[in-house]
Amino acid sequence: MDTPIATRTTVALVLHRADGNPVATEFQRAAFGRKDPFARQREIAWEGPKGIAAGCTSFIGELEVASFPHTETLVVVEGELILAAEGANPLVLGHDAGAVIACGTSLRIQAASRVRFVWCALECERPVRAGITPLRAEADFEPSAPPPAHTLLGPAPQCRSDNVFTDEQAQYRAGTWDSTGYHRIVRPHPLNEFMHLLAGSVRFACADGSVVTARAGDALFVPQGEPVGWESSERVAKFYAVQTVQD
Repeated sequence: MDTPIATRTTVALVLHRADGNPVATEFQRAAFGRKDPFARQREIAWEGPKGIAAGCTSFIGELEVASFPHTETLVVVEGELILAAEGANPLVLGHDAGAVIACGTSLRIQAASRVRFVWCALECERPVRAGITPLRAEADFEPSAPPPAHTLLGPAPQCRSDNVFTDEQAQYRAGTWDSTGYHRIVRPHPLNEFMHLLAGSVRFACADGSVVTARAGDALFVPQGEPVGWESSERVAKFYAVQTVQD
């Protein structure tokens, strides 16, 4: 998994639109690794270096997974998904709810009717922190650094984050973030980032002059190094999963 799954021309890959409109992103039906429990249902929009991928999955049924083969951040966009880790109470994920399934977790996955979720998955060499970690829309926010001053086209925003999952070895983090409105230049994105917007809207400007607009309920993935700008005029909140790839 050391090369992108396909050549992409769109910098910000839209994985899902909350209004039900189709997305321009191309998906390929493929498993994420040899032991992917969602091998038959996986739809991959992007797969790149260091074993990271993002996409959508539709699922109905029940799966027993003795050891989850990778780390996966997912957010339900349609239906209801139940994740029951061994020794823990079941976690019921409805619309716009998400969680991180850590590599090595023993769990049961259930969907009584069709469920659709967006996701960002990361290969792992060995389990680091087994279990299921919920993402929290009502987060325990702490102040976080704004974008560098030299990238801003206006006042610095007030940013906050609630990082609930970290794999230091893989440089992978997931949680909730919010910010007041701000405008940033088009610059290479510093990390791989999956995002599901919970509030507000963002205009992502691309180097070719095109703009991708995302609103609450939409999900996107931006690969590290792709040139992209940011413009928001209101509070934006999002679930995120990010990974920094070292050269």
